[in-house]
Amino acid sequence: MADHSISDVGGTSGGLGTFVLGFGMTCVGGYLLSNQVVVASSYWNFYGGNTFGITLVPMLIGIGILFFGGRSGIGWLLTAGGALFILAGVIANLHIYFQPTSLFNTLVMLILLVGGLGLIARSLRPHRDSASE
Repeated sequence: MADHSISDVGGTSGGLGTFVLGFGMTCVGGYLLSNQVVVASSYWNFYGGNTFGITLVPMLIGIGILFFGGRSGIGWLLTAGGALFILAGVIANLHIYFQPTSLFNTLVMLILLVGGLGLIARSLRPHRDSASE
């Protein structure tokens, strides 16, 4: 097994400083970008109005079957399928808006996010040691 130090990121030599800087930039850019997004929900209308309760039935039957016998395949199928159907209904009824902001602020957010991801990717590549030259 090769000797690795704390400054070896991703199994390659060097890159810890680049990784930390990129991670910080990505976090700040992601935070600023997500801070400009508004998520609103609308009335549940998945397959018509007032159907949310009916989407719970398969999941509840599956949970009941699982309480009776935890190894039941049909119980797991009904529970997982019902949960996925509810999750899909919730996501389908979300409205996502980007709040108005200046072009400068948008560029700063995107440059921090994408530049940080680029630095993280760069830190995973092997670095030349200046001491070995």
